[in-house]
Amino acid sequence: MHIDRKFPTSRLRRLRANNTLINLVSESSLSSNDLIQPLFIKENLKGTEKIDSMPGVLRYSKESVLDEVDDLLENNINTIALFPAIDSSKKDSNGNEALNKSNLICESIQKIKTKFPEMLIIADVALDPYTDHGHDGILKGNYVDNDLTLDVLKAQSLILAESGADILAPSDMMDGRIGIIREALETADYKNTILLSYAAKYNSKFYGPFRDAVKSASNLGKSSKSSYQMSPTNKDEAIHEVAIDINEGADIVMVKPGMPYLDIISLIKNTFKVPTFAYQVSGEYSMLKLAINKGWLDSDVMIESLTSFKRAGADAILTYAAKEISREINTK
Repeated sequence: MHIDRKFPTSRLRRLRANNTLINLVSESSLSSNDLIQPLFIKENLKGTEKIDSMPGVLRYSKESVLDEVDDLLENNINTIALFPAIDSSKKDSNGNEALNKSNLICESIQKIKTKFPEMLIIADVALDPYTDHGHDGILKGNYVDNDLTLDVLKAQSLILAESGADILAPSDMMDGRIGIIREALETADYKNTILLSYAAKYNSKFYGPFRDAVKSASNLGKSSKSSYQMSPTNKDEAIHEVAIDINEGADIVMVKPGMPYLDIISLIKNTFKVPTFAYQVSGEYSMLKLAINKGWLDSDVMIESLTSFKRAGADAILTYAAKEISREINTK
């Protein structure tokens, strides 16, 4: 018996016949140029130190970090973001160590730039690594005072620029800080210093391992950053935050965390058409890495996660897996 069968005119599987075809029509791709490696530098440390809550991630001394930077360059990672873990004796309520021109991060920037001038350095602008209460600003009672904090962030930014940081990344979420910092940089003739604003930084539960890494978790305790970081329920507010920061002089904007906020990355990129970065934060990284190490997930899940950031519109990604993934990309 004859069956009049109608075949599909569009067979999308034709372009999935082999990997060459799949790569040929790929809409999004991940390269080493998209990856930024965060590094933790610890005071009074010799060599390196494991971070229990972040599998495969280390704290470095001022000396050992130089070897790591060399290795990163060998693996085609050309941008790093530095975070300090300072001695607890240097922490106080106002974060005064952040204004010490010879502090851990300033000395580290200078050492790295002297030996590896080609490495781009992102310096974090915030007070939480330096305060004994773990907040990103100065407390007035139990509330982080926005305007008192701005003066300190401005001074911190100038010190970091003077030390040689290529990119300043205010992560504090104080209102008006981009404008204040940009004006200070222009006045001090740091016109070419780039501002990467953590413009849409959410009050997320994914930050736990990071706070452990910089030794701020115990200081913060059960206190919340909800008065200055964004509510995870909000989308329109992210547009408002980014618009303000661009208007005040931000060159690049950041969404943090990454994978739980892919919709925000896409919205910001499509709305503003400006360089947009995303941060695969410590909780995201540790969750995936632990599952990989346990054999619960295939190791390719890390690349899949980072590719989702690119697909959403991220131009670059901060990830603790940057070196590992760059090596994998370039040996395939």
